Amino acid sequence: PRPHVLLLHDSADAAPVVRLADLPAEAVATLDRIRHGGPFPYARDGAVFFNREKLLPEAPRGTYHEYTVPTPGLTNRGARRIVASAAGAFYYTDDHYRSFRKIRP
Repeated sequence: PRPHVLLLHDSADAAPVVRLADLPAEAVATLDRIRHGGPFPYARDGAVFFNREKLLPEAPRGTYHEYTVPTPGLTNRGARRIVASAAGAFYYTDDHYRSFRKIRP
């Protein structure tokens, strides 16, 4: 995690927490697109995320969906994603699923 990001823990799951205000602008814009149902710039946006890393709370297949957070200067999708749960929780990763932080308003 970046040193300027305050890491907290949410009692509902073990993921560290990041405040919405501490996310990069591109992540905030992606979260807004998710909440409004699109439009999404990448074909894989909305794909089922299988939680193979087991870093998010255990849930049935189809609970989680992934969305790309654009990285300025890259021509590919980069490593940043938001994973949305069917229960309404959102998780941010900037290291391609090696770690997650639950997004808190």
